Amino acid sequence: MSSPFTLHKKSSQCPARLGEVKTAHGVVQTPVFMPVGTQATVKGILPRDLHEFGAEIVLANTYHLYIRPGERLIKELGGLHKFMNWDKAILTDSGGFQIFSLRDLAKITEEGAAFRSHLDGAKLFLSPEDAVAVQEDLGTDIMMCLDTCIPYPASREETIKSTELTSRWAKRCRLAQKRETGQLLFGIIQGGMFEDLRARAVEDLLEIGFDGYAMGGLSVGEPKELMYEMTEKTTILMPDEFPKYLMGVGTPEDLVEGVYRGVDMFDCVMPTRNARNGMLFTSTGRLVIRNSRYKEDPAPLDEACSCYTCRNYSRAYLRHLFMAKEILSSNLNTIHNLHYYLGLMADIRKAIFEDRFVEFRKEFYAKRETG
Repeated sequence: MSSPFTLHKKSSQCPARLGEVKTAHGVVQTPVFMPVGTQATVKGILPRDLHEFGAEIVLANTYHLYIRPGERLIKELGGLHKFMNWDKAILTDSGGFQIFSLRDLAKITEEGAAFRSHLDGAKLFLSPEDAVAVQEDLGTDIMMCLDTCIPYPASREETIKSTELTSRWAKRCRLAQKRETGQLLFGIIQGGMFEDLRARAVEDLLEIGFDGYAMGGLSVGEPKELMYEMTEKTTILMPDEFPKYLMGVGTPEDLVEGVYRGVDMFDCVMPTRNARNGMLFTSTGRLVIRNSRYKEDPAPLDEACSCYTCRNYSRAYLRHLFMAKEILSSNLNTIHNLHYYLGLMADIRKAIFEDRFVEFRKEFYAKRETG
């Protein structure tokens, strides 16, 4: 099958690569970080700002939109793009991770996931076919198969059972997909922390055939070194002619390390959630704005940053807003964090294009050591 991915350049020093993913709402340059807009909104920021930062794709969540306000309403109102006033690409997570997160309220069977709404306790059910149908109604550009996320640690027996179920669900998702919509469907590779099970999962998904392949079940509590090891061993097995997506990851360091291992796509709530909690990401490392050392600090968050927040406000003012619990605190902090993340990815793409990514990676860490 044809792939929506075009490879433009590969690093001569590592698996890092430069490419693009063609979607119904535009081309997405990779490697890419996707801001998370779980409830059809990226928290604390306007779509206008995302456009200004150069965002070409955002992520929304099937589980949450299925529960509220419902995919039928969104479809009636013109689809998710119109509903949230976003004219570029949207990827929707299938809801598997959310069901995993709420596993005390869920029961996983061959048929699908029976669970209770975290809002009102109502009994709900989501099958692989339902997950695809909901995403088709939402009208998103990239849909994800329903999967069963595996906790860490997990026994080999438990991991085999869940991974095989994910593969069977993936086949059902592919069969349920209406190809005429032009939406892309990605399969999700599980397998826990077992290299051979990850390899088996890749084989199963390649046999079915998808538009892209994602690694799930990582960054679920395992040591960072193990996450990087599993990422490296899995990306090698994934076909180079398709996009490679590492789900739910992560820190700026995780993005650099993921690209170093051949990953094309990332998403994480960290830049937005941490912004609301007063943790800022800068070129020299993390900055916790509530710390008393910033009470009278006239400097911007990051001297190297050109975002609206850094151009106009001091650390002292941002600390004041945070301590006073002002709404503007979340907005200005989110502007900075997302500007930093999307700028980091732009710098990464430039470094790959110039075939100096390994040098870039060294410089990235050197700034943190001296910051």
